[in-house]
Amino acid sequence: MKIPAPQANFRPYLGITLLIGFGFFTMGLMDPLYDTYVPLFLRRYLSSNTAVGALMTLDNLLQIILIPVVAVWSDRTRTRLGRRMPFIVVMLPISALFFSLIPSMAALSLAALIGIIFIFNVFKTAVRGPVVALMPDTVPADYRSEANGIINMMGGFGLLVSTLFLARLMNINGFLSKGFLVQGSLPFGLAGLCILAAVLVLLVFVREKTPGGDGGEKRVPVMASLKQVFSGESKNSVGRILISLFFWFTAYEGIKPFLGLFLVEYVGVDEGSAALAQGAAGISSVILAVPSGYLAHKIGRKRFIRICLAVLAAILVLIPLSGLLTGSLPLTGRLAVFLGLMFFYGIFWIGVVVNSFPMLWQMAGFDTMGVYTGLYYTFSQGAAILAPPVTGAVIDLAGYPGLFIFGGAAMLAAWFIMGGVRLGEAETA
Repeated sequence: MKIPAPQANFRPYLGITLLIGFGFFTMGLMDPLYDTYVPLFLRRYLSSNTAVGALMTLDNLLQIILIPVVAVWSDRTRTRLGRRMPFIVVMLPISALFFSLIPSMAALSLAALIGIIFIFNVFKTAVRGPVVALMPDTVPADYRSEANGIINMMGGFGLLVSTLFLARLMNINGFLSKGFLVQGSLPFGLAGLCILAAVLVLLVFVREKTPGGDGGEKRVPVMASLKQVFSGESKNSVGRILISLFFWFTAYEGIKPFLGLFLVEYVGVDEGSAALAQGAAGISSVILAVPSGYLAHKIGRKRFIRICLAVLAAILVLIPLSGLLTGSLPLTGRLAVFLGLMFFYGIFWIGVVVNSFPMLWQMAGFDTMGVYTGLYYTFSQGAAILAPPVTGAVIDLAGYPGLFIFGGAAMLAAWFIMGGVRLGEAETA
């Protein structure tokens, strides 16, 4: 599908945005299975939550380096497929292969598990920047909240498939009692096949916008691009958005790796139900992703994000309080209350995610889209590196209630810092 010429509303971009969303669908498939079950695989060898949290940051160490580098690299790539697609059609299939092998390596040894997740994350991380930058390349700045809602909805569909269908297959042993097909191979393998299908859709149907002629576009050096970002009237708003997202991702990334362990060890569910928390949040994310983009366009992206951050902080503080109030209920009752809170958590989290990237992209040009995308991931993955070992230590010291109180405090810090942002709104809002 060719990219439509600039239009006065978002509707002409709906089709191409849905197709680009298949890239996000692959991330939605992989991330919940990885975040839920890799800690459980690590638990076979390690008893410390701090150690588990530290190892879960291995991928984030790669992301803080590779995502900005490859995103900027793709800014300057010129091929017949475009500047983002060459990375996508090579690296996503390789990611699918190594993702499928994680349960088998987990059954062998701790060293094999660490090795496979390292290799997998090299390719999955490298491709994330081009996948994300593909959308703002094609959709005008004023409509990127709506478009980001669409592609996050597609990511949400991937999350639902992963958590509500594939994760339920974790309790099914491999087809052979010995060999490569161990417990967990089925969901991870099926996810790999779905990723290959999504890549085929992108390759066949998405045609990138290219500048006219090899010399028709000025390629700004990387350091000049960074200087441009952090100078002039935009530097205060860019800095505040980046620091704010560091704090809200500190909350999100600090809680996420321990949700499966929380459900298994604290609530008492089986491993096949360990991904239900992300599934509940994923359902609401799918439902509200698109309306979040439209509503933020109407009332303002900054205002909408701050409302969402305040509610997220309240929900996280309510989780340990609800645990005290429902402690006498049976397992199904306690689980239902927690999943209900996670459903509302997903509603307001998607509101933050959908509209924060467009605020940065609003200040970017065609030649600096990858730079802004890279900065987003530098700060978000910086939080992802710091948060899991910190929250693991919080759990070791204060138990699981401390995990959610810590997250609520980080959300409030982000709310406060976002108050000083002045740029990033859609001009037609």
